[in-house]
Amino acid sequence: MSDFSPHRARKRFGQNFLVDQNIINGIIDAIDPIAGQHIVEIGPGQAALTRKLIHAVGSIDAIEIDRDLVARLTHEFPVEKLRVHQADAMEFDFSTLPSPLRVVGNLPYNISTPILFRLCEYEDRISDMTFMLQKEVVDRMAAAAGDDARGRLSVMLQYRFKIEKRFDVPPTAFKPVPAVDSSIVRLTPLGDQRLRPKDETLFARIVNEAFSQRRKMLRKSLAAWVSPDGWEAIGVAPTARAEELTCEAFVAISDWALARRA
Repeated sequence: MSDFSPHRARKRFGQNFLVDQNIINGIIDAIDPIAGQHIVEIGPGQAALTRKLIHAVGSIDAIEIDRDLVARLTHEFPVEKLRVHQADAMEFDFSTLPSPLRVVGNLPYNISTPILFRLCEYEDRISDMTFMLQKEVVDRMAAAAGDDARGRLSVMLQYRFKIEKRFDVPPTAFKPVPAVDSSIVRLTPLGDQRLRPKDETLFARIVNEAFSQRRKMLRKSLAAWVSPDGWEAIGVAPTARAEELTCEAFVAISDWALARRA
């Protein structure tokens, strides 16, 4: 008999627990865990994925912010199987874990984008990441140049990672039932093949500026960065809008702006 009463999902932590076994098995297949790999799970919750991941690889690390769930996890699993870190994933130092890391989890939808940007800081230590996210977010992450869904998130992730949407997950797979559809996505660092802007901070600033005025043509939204005669040299149409540009085009704009400023 369990020593714990049933856990009530906490809205402030964005908790929706996965309960559909077919979906759980599908996620494990998408992760494809192999013995000896170092997996870290963000938000193990009630251990729906955790049990199967431990069975596959032997032991994993997990980051959980809810102290009640931490107590349940440490009660169920010995430390040699599950090393639980009670922490906010936004503040956790992933460099304290041995690399290469495989990062997985059902991310809280209310803070999923900040967590993704946080993990970008550790791309050199990560072999891949597999997450369940709100379907709308995954569609934005994977949106190609020219797609209406393309935005800042698309560019800032795609220039670092190969992004693969795996499958959709209906709301009925969770308790409590969320008001949105979900999707499984895999992110694999591009490593030496990824784009390298000469100034990553400037690149990020220009991408943000372009998409903050996405209805405007680039000649207006990026007028502070590119002079009228600069567009031909860059090779980008000044009449284009942000969602039409590839990651390579944004790098070209950023590098030109940096050279012009110097």
